[in-house]
Amino acid sequence: MKALKYAPLVAGGLLGFVFVASGIVYFLKLVAMPPPPAGSPAAMFMGALMPTGYMDFIKVIEILGGLLVAVPKTRNFGLLCLGPIIVNIAAFHAFVEKAGLFDPPLIVIGLLALYLLWNERRRFAGLLN
Repeated sequence: MKALKYAPLVAGGLLGFVFVASGIVYFLKLVAMPPPPAGSPAAMFMGALMPTGYMDFIKVIEILGGLLVAVPKTRNFGLLCLGPIIVNIAAFHAFVEKAGLFDPPLIVIGLLALYLLWNERRRFAGLLN
């Protein structure tokens, strides 16, 4: 039972790491991302996000949300920052790439976020009343 005490710390740390690492990789251009096929819906979608600076904004929120979700006292605010981003990632996979929602990293991110939301459900209940 004592191991369950640390599960939210591990889940928060992993979720935070994923988003902070993603933002750092984007800004420092550590990994060359191959462009999507020309004329594809993904290319048109990214064509709108990249030149406008919108993707920079998203990545800043990812880093901020990742840092906040990794710290237990600020975890709920971090989940509020990351929630819309996670939903948009899932929507991109489902509607733009038509790949469905069965991408392993997407499943892990979704499960970690849902676990943390479930773990803090009493604190979030005040938002619904």
